[in-house]
Amino acid sequence: MSTSLSPSDATMATTKVYIVYYSLYGHVEDMAREVQRGANAVPGVEATLWQVPETLPERILEKMKAPSKPGDVPEIKPEQLLEADGYIFGFPSRFGVMAAQFKAFFDATHEIWATQSLAGKPAGIFWSTGFHGGGQELTALTAITQLAHHGMIFVPLGYTFGSGMFEMDQVKGGSSYGAGTFAGDGSRQPTDLELQQAFHQGTYVAQFTKRLKNLEIPT
Repeated sequence: MSTSLSPSDATMATTKVYIVYYSLYGHVEDMAREVQRGANAVPGVEATLWQVPETLPERILEKMKAPSKPGDVPEIKPEQLLEADGYIFGFPSRFGVMAAQFKAFFDATHEIWATQSLAGKPAGIFWSTGFHGGGQELTALTAITQLAHHGMIFVPLGYTFGSGMFEMDQVKGGSSYGAGTFAGDGSRQPTDLELQQAFHQGTYVAQFTKRLKNLEIPT
């Protein structure tokens, strides 16, 4: 006996991918929207944007001149992760690791961790750093620990982005771990090439998630 779906049922089943992100100045948000577009380009996939709660007081955000959060992206609660088949997490880097706001969100998933309810589910990672030494690879590498403790399957991009991975004529974020951008002093915005890689990541992880969801799993 198996839990596999029939070919017709597998075709009809919707694969849910959650793009969960934190963005202070909008760089990661721009990437997240492109990731969502890429994921939604896969037939049978429904990709939804979520943002994690802000932990900084409003008065601090005002002093930092941080823009308002987008009104069209709801905040996610840890238990809502259970609804999705796959995930793509995005965040800015802080000294080579994910921003504290996103870490606080992962810290709040302890009840889910206790049941290992996310084990076996795929997840990708994308990010923004200030400069070249800001953690374009380290930020993703340190984030994998969160996935590992949940038993999740990390889905790196490898070099599937093709020639864009070897770009040398312009500054470009990202690596084999996932899509990325450089914020510089905050004035630099994601380039077309970086957004293309974000779109590719959305498509790539969504395709992987869909295949895994429809895989025959013996019991």
